[in-house]
Amino acid sequence: MEAKTSKVSIVGAGAVGATLAYAGLMRGFARTVALYDINKAKVEAEALDLAQGIQFMPEATVLGSDDVGVVEGSDVVVVTAGAKQQPGQSRMDLAGATISLMDKVLPPLMRVAPNAIYILVTNPVDVVTLAAIKKSGMDPARMFGSGTALDTSRLRHQVAQACEVAVGNVHAYIAGEHGDSEVALWSSATVGGQPLAQWRDRTGKIVMTPERREQIHHDVMRSAYTIIEGKGATNYAIGAAGARIVEAVLGDQRRIMPVSTLIDYPGVGEVCMSLPAVIGRNGIEHHADTPMDESERAALEASARSIRETAERFGAV
Repeated sequence: MEAKTSKVSIVGAGAVGATLAYAGLMRGFARTVALYDINKAKVEAEALDLAQGIQFMPEATVLGSDDVGVVEGSDVVVVTAGAKQQPGQSRMDLAGATISLMDKVLPPLMRVAPNAIYILVTNPVDVVTLAAIKKSGMDPARMFGSGTALDTSRLRHQVAQACEVAVGNVHAYIAGEHGDSEVALWSSATVGGQPLAQWRDRTGKIVMTPERREQIHHDVMRSAYTIIEGKGATNYAIGAAGARIVEAVLGDQRRIMPVSTLIDYPGVGEVCMSLPAVIGRNGIEHHADTPMDESERAALEASARSIRETAERFGAV
């Protein structure tokens, strides 16, 4: 019998798509990686550049084409195509253009790769994911957005620096919108198993004071704007985050990550927003019941309402 190999297709060969492909190839997340983009010269050049570095990575085949057929047989399809966020522009400003693009992109993808898990890595990810699920009829467990996986990485990086520990020792989540109403779940955050609010530095001083937490949360929310103002786009961290989500799916790792999934939020209605979820070979296996205090719950509801209002404005529901 022929051994089954894994295939990941990435839609969009721009900065995020190409970086995600590179990060995934370096991690060896699939035996075949296909790039699909309507810009023939660009996608073929990106695929060739990646393929010529395979000697220094885990063995894989890299394909690139402007023909949607290159996606056929994919286990996972990552959609990075979307309107580009400009300096000073919010993610929600991109909603109409990106939803219209998904209307064109998704149907042919789903025809050639009907059994794939679909991961959306495009802004505004929550509204776009909701529109995509509703219009495609896709099982919500098998279509979800990258959500606040990146924001959570940013948060943990900042906390690790403040506490002077390795980032792997920090457990904390950003939930809600991938955007300006996102919520830091401080009440459940830990460093080395110790509640974050109790962490002390080498002199015995409490590190994560309320003021410090507020400043870190603000910096996390502003990170994308800072990076876009400085270099025009974010690509490395989101590329790595996207590759890590794909790896969790293909490896059936049942890893808990905050990704944007369809939920019926009490008093708000259906929205896509990020909550910690168990990710495995079937996509979203189930949500983790993360503890929250009352202020976090109130902020999360406000975030859900913000997403829902934008979704209604652009006809996503």
